Amino acid sequence: MLEKLKEIEEKYEKITGQMSDPRVIADQKAFQKLAREHARLSEIIEPYREYRKVTEGLASAEKIYEESKDDADMREMAALEMDDLRDMEATLKEQLKKLLLPRDPNDEKNILLEIRAGTGGEEAALFAADLFRMYSRYAETRGWRVEVMNSHPTGVGGLKEIIALIEGKGAYSRLKYESGVHRVQRIPATESGGRIHTSAVTVAVLPEAEDVELQINPNDLKIDVFRSSGPGGQSVNTTDSAVRITYNPTGVVVICQDEKSQLKNKTKAMKVLRARLLDQARRAQEDAIAKNRKSQVGSGDRSERIRTYNFPQNRVTDHRIGLTLHRLEAILEGDLDETVEALTTTMQAEALRNYE
Repeated sequence: MLEKLKEIEEKYEKITGQMSDPRVIADQKAFQKLAREHARLSEIIEPYREYRKVTEGLASAEKIYEESKDDADMREMAALEMDDLRDMEATLKEQLKKLLLPRDPNDEKNILLEIRAGTGGEEAALFAADLFRMYSRYAETRGWRVEVMNSHPTGVGGLKEIIALIEGKGAYSRLKYESGVHRVQRIPATESGGRIHTSAVTVAVLPEAEDVELQINPNDLKIDVFRSSGPGGQSVNTTDSAVRITYNPTGVVVICQDEKSQLKNKTKAMKVLRARLLDQARRAQEDAIAKNRKSQVGSGDRSERIRTYNFPQNRVTDHRIGLTLHRLEAILEGDLDETVEALTTTMQAEALRNYE
């Protein structure tokens, strides 16, 4: 670990020098790339330098302890300092281990959030709308921007499907474990007998693809335009502004119709298509690596029930980590930090076991 940290410090110093080079400063693209890397490495360098100070202090305290055999007071003071420094050393060592874990290259990216009503009919669609509101509120608390790319509302306020772009630093790192089947247990407003119904909604969180990551041959695209329609099939636009893009090699289809401009719908549809294709490539790679091995917690397998929202008991349970919270209303209002932190901590602990 210490060898890795020394290499990182050398790289950090090198980048620090490059950032003061007038030629680099003049190239804003290159400078910004170095600045991002410098900021990332500083998160490791600062605790590493503190760790070195602590180990040096510990060595000094141990030396004083050994040389003070005839001075009981000095020896006691040195022993107390050694205890404190050993605690600090252990804490910093664990922190550095976590910081040295391989980073998900997608962590800092924006995301495409896709929510779809599953089993449960209109009740599932209503809960899909609740979940979209929950994630939107959470995004607001973090200062992220939410833009709806495509949606299929129902007549009573539900959502058959909604796709939204969430833009903000670390959006993917915070929400990547939300992919999966979300189950709701509650009494629907339309239920006269007071029976609890169980419905399901699927959530997919995809990192936004960048142009350099994925090359799409225009000849592989089939682009159709048609008239937008709303709930019940009624026309909501008098021009052919809706866009359907089919990616012929895999048959992936994306439809965007929320904008009145055909060009804007096409731009949005291409963003969604790129993210889906990138996600397919990423999952294929992960499947190859994880073949014949038990899935890790929070793998995002969308056939897996990951969370249950039980209204009668005011309870939310994340089945992957056994976390149960009795504050459903606050969570649906966007208070997701406790759940997000618990999932992240569990994943880091699992990664640390593999790393060690």
